[in-house]
Amino acid sequence: MGPFVAKASSTQQAVLFLQAFLGVITITSMVLSAAESERSRSARSLAALNRELEQRVARRTAQLAAQTDRINDLLHNILPAGVAEQLASGSQTVAETFNDVTVLFADIVDFTSFAAQHPPTVVVQFLNDVFCTFDDLVEQYGLEKIKTIGDAYMVVGGVPKPRSNSAFAIAHLALAMQQAIGQYRKPDGSPFRLRIGIHSGSAVAGVIGMKKLVYDLWGDTVNVASRMETLGQPGRIQVSQAAFDRLHSYFHLEQRGTIAVKGKGEMITYWLIGELSSHQEPDPDLHPHPPS
Repeated sequence: MGPFVAKASSTQQAVLFLQAFLGVITITSMVLSAAESERSRSARSLAALNRELEQRVARRTAQLAAQTDRINDLLHNILPAGVAEQLASGSQTVAETFNDVTVLFADIVDFTSFAAQHPPTVVVQFLNDVFCTFDDLVEQYGLEKIKTIGDAYMVVGGVPKPRSNSAFAIAHLALAMQQAIGQYRKPDGSPFRLRIGIHSGSAVAGVIGMKKLVYDLWGDTVNVASRMETLGQPGRIQVSQAAFDRLHSYFHLEQRGTIAVKGKGEMITYWLIGELSSHQEPDPDLHPHPPS
């Protein structure tokens, strides 16, 4: 009995050991499987998180790009293209002297009395219609609208891009504006008229302001052009001697005579009547004629 019992005991021990070993392997396998599953879940979570972050970055980048485009569009709406690009590129100050520019001021005659007799909505609609018409003409002739003050309208040629024929373009614009304003009628049926003044010379142009950017023009040329308008007559275009010198070979002008100009003394001025059809301008492609 002894050897048999001993042998049975050894076998049982071996079985128990094997069971224990198998148990350890099973548990280890389970632990490893659980760890691998956890790692897999973590990897999937990390991948999902990465995708979410990438999507957020892409959305934010697209939003910033759209916002930048809107800002650039606004800059181009209120500033000349070249000036807007300077500001967009980081320039802190935009200012330049131009040696040969031509400035035009136009004022709607009797606008004050018209505004006093009509509701604000009618007045604003009228001004908007007229100025939009003028804006189209300014763009057509490649000129630069500087600003409007009430019913006054200011345009310059030769800024921000210098051009030797700015006076020709301004003269064509003035004639086109006079023709355009005649399409608008007062309550009594008579056409509105403009008083226009033109002067040529040097000027300084630049951007001022922080929250509200304004591209403006300064200098004696601006002041004299303004005087040409205020001292003019309804329905007529008054030009200075400097403007006359640039235009007389290509336009019909009549001498008005000598007038007293504040800050300048006596000045000889002229009326711009129309274009001389028998003369060819130096570069007609740069200032197309108004549509018939």
